[in-house]
Amino acid sequence: MQKDENIEQLLTRGVENVYPSKEALKNVLASHKKLKIYYGIDPTGQLHLGHAIQLKKLRQFQDMNHEIVILIGDFTARIGDPTDKLATRQQLSREQVEQNAKNYKQLIGKIMDMDRENIQFVYNAEWNNALKPEDLLNIASNFTVSQLLERDMYQQRLKANKEIYLHEFLYPMFQAYDSVAMDVDMEIGGNDQTFNMLAGRTLVKRVKDKEKFVLTTKLLTDPTGKKMGKTEGNIIPLDASANEMFGGVMSWPDEIIISGFELLTEVPKNEIEQMKTEMPDKLNPRDAKIRLAKEIVTCFWGSDEAEKAEKYFVETFSKGETPADVKKFKPQNYDISSILVESGLVESRSEARRVIEQGGVKLNGEVVRDFDAQVNPGAVLQKGKIFFLEIE
Repeated sequence: MQKDENIEQLLTRGVENVYPSKEALKNVLASHKKLKIYYGIDPTGQLHLGHAIQLKKLRQFQDMNHEIVILIGDFTARIGDPTDKLATRQQLSREQVEQNAKNYKQLIGKIMDMDRENIQFVYNAEWNNALKPEDLLNIASNFTVSQLLERDMYQQRLKANKEIYLHEFLYPMFQAYDSVAMDVDMEIGGNDQTFNMLAGRTLVKRVKDKEKFVLTTKLLTDPTGKKMGKTEGNIIPLDASANEMFGGVMSWPDEIIISGFELLTEVPKNEIEQMKTEMPDKLNPRDAKIRLAKEIVTCFWGSDEAEKAEKYFVETFSKGETPADVKKFKPQNYDISSILVESGLVESRSEARRVIEQGGVKLNGEVVRDFDAQVNPGAVLQKGKIFFLEIE
């Protein structure tokens, strides 16, 4: 009975869908068959709490002794996944990809059990760079142009008269081939990856004549339905300090508190439902958010650091004060956009422009809207509610 309950929670909590069906996967799990399950990450930037959703689901499968494969997409990252992108991604160099991925194993180890034998890391440049033109033809022959054009973002681009480049058009084909090259039984990913993962399911069926399960998770989205991520500039990196992570969660809108509990904590479902019922009349959303922040920080830093982070937040940010231990930063260039990029507060100048235009940047407590504003040494730069830099 306990095993049945564990499987039920495994296939429902935070899960958007299972292909071909939850019932089919439940039957396989109940049969004691051990599955080879993979999760792919293209190192196009920092790991953040959005990745933690899939990693936590993957950890549940690891605890049930299934074989876990973490795929670092060092080849596919250089193409750039077009999912949700209305413009072509800038292609990355091999050096940029390696730099982005340098701390991935360490951060993934905060969620996965790295001491067990049922987890491995692989890199898809190993097999994709070995493909010959004949191989590419054979892979491509399993897909039609109309199938690939079904993707929402391609349809949106076509309607907006925007270009679709061939390398990004073929991205689903290369991701699909990962499943064949690794001979996996299952893939886990966010629901925004459904198209790519089902392409892999199609290719495995045609090339290996076997079923590949696909499990899609829900995403952490803002009140407008946009996922929290790099593009929106509201990520919380997995390498953020305990204080930064706590403050980042506290900056989230109240509307995502419940989904945050479901996707990023182990709080029982009945308690989450009770919170949902009681807010905002019986339960102050701020109190619920403080608990959420503590739960998340505890996962990555432990309970002692979570307690300290709560105290730090209450004594500083809730009072609107500049932290006493604000970080010092000496930039190469002193225009505000360059400082934001060089310090890592944003990932690109376009993101810097967006944050500035939205009023999310302050200098010495005053909102700055000039993208080229010069910053003098000694000034305190603030992004959002929790990120501060003293410029040297």
